[in-house]
Amino acid sequence: MSSHRDLVFDNGFARLPEAYYSRVCPTPVPDPYLVCYSAEALALLDLDASEMTQPELIEILAGNRLLPGMDAMAALYAGHQFGHYVPQLGDGRAILLGEVKNSRGEGWEIQLKGAGRTPYSRGGDGRAVLRSSIREFLCSEAMHALGIPTTRALAIVGSDRPVYREEEETAALVTRLAPSFVRFGSFEVFYYRNQVESIKHLADYVIARYYPELAGRSDPYPEFLRQVSLRTAGLMAQWQAVGFSHGVMNTDNMSILGLTLDYGPFGFLDAFEPGYICNHSDTSGRYAFDQQPNVAAWNLTKLAQALVPLMSVETASAAIGDYPQAFNQAYIDRMAARFGLPPGRDTAGLAMDALQLLARNRIDYTIFMRRLCDFDSTPGTLNPALRDLFLDRAGFDSWAARYAAALRQNGPGDAARGQAMRTLNPKYILRNHLAETAIRRAADERDYSEINRLHALLTRPFDEQPAYEAYAAEPPDWARKIEVSCSS
Repeated sequence: MSSHRDLVFDNGFARLPEAYYSRVCPTPVPDPYLVCYSAEALALLDLDASEMTQPELIEILAGNRLLPGMDAMAALYAGHQFGHYVPQLGDGRAILLGEVKNSRGEGWEIQLKGAGRTPYSRGGDGRAVLRSSIREFLCSEAMHALGIPTTRALAIVGSDRPVYREEEETAALVTRLAPSFVRFGSFEVFYYRNQVESIKHLADYVIARYYPELAGRSDPYPEFLRQVSLRTAGLMAQWQAVGFSHGVMNTDNMSILGLTLDYGPFGFLDAFEPGYICNHSDTSGRYAFDQQPNVAAWNLTKLAQALVPLMSVETASAAIGDYPQAFNQAYIDRMAARFGLPPGRDTAGLAMDALQLLARNRIDYTIFMRRLCDFDSTPGTLNPALRDLFLDRAGFDSWAARYAAALRQNGPGDAARGQAMRTLNPKYILRNHLAETAIRRAADERDYSEINRLHALLTRPFDEQPAYEAYAAEPPDWARKIEVSCSS
């Protein structure tokens, strides 16, 4: 491991023309202090946890100073927000510090969210608040532990500088890492400005750095679009399988690398509710849980439209044409594995029937799937740990008999099946009430122990952790009153 002073910067995005960004330095905050950090994310930069004791590094993560080699900037992009095109968005409160090349040759862009005003702040203060920063930090690292592609969160730095939202709150900055923060909207802005060369230049940059297997082709753009579509399909399958709802799937929040990007009003399902709306601002339900795969498909049509200057309309349409089949196959395969069965029509039917049963009985999705790992397929076994979750016992019994027969016919045996399923069905997820408890302690008492406890717990979501059994329980009644919105 090396010191933060030894970081080697290779700022690829900064070598693009300035049409793609504005150079701007973070606005300093007074008396910054460390709230929490991820040792795993630090290791991506070849840094050891001991670095977090260095006051200089805290100053850097607060935006108060830059290291040699950093090239601070805010990116330009546009996007469709709730279905309506907004011609200029951009990093309104995020500033890219630079890109570090680690010892494995990986490039990681370092971005500060909440670093102050930029040319794209649209009248905002460019700051983030502690509550939203805690949610983003915890969920970024939890999603990685679940095996879902995501941006990473390195640390939260706080400051007593007041930030005004609905009420006065505490300022905070999240240090985010990603190979790239380029999004669908990064292309849209130049399409609507009729700047074809800028579209081509950006596409060439993304292909050369992140899709290098396409770089030698005479016409790489259709396959590039197709690969983005397939990555997006795979990501949606993972979201749906684990019960994650993003809450604000605007095209400017869609990663060109198929990463989960921009954690705002997200939520994991508690009771299985297909139409779950986690975003209090989403009054029409556009981004409801069961709409996410279709919204992603719609967003891909907007990306395809933005790339039409590089190919024909027909070619662009064909490039994203595999999305529905790719999503369906990826989702069915993932659900089959979570149910301990081989993929196929019968398995898909069993899984979908189970979800309908969960919805009718309002059963906790994560608890059901975890208990399913211990399902006993012996004929006549009632499986009370699962059965007792249901008011409709007859409905469960009917489904369970079919499931048991399928396991006996296809499975490797209950013990081996259960072991495999426990690596796919998490016991612990970032439920809203868990995050809320951590936020309240941090905001009211300046006690960050619950953030660290949750972070440690959620980096091992598939493990039995007996000391934290309460964290796997159904949410308390007060959790129903929690609301998260676009301001969260």
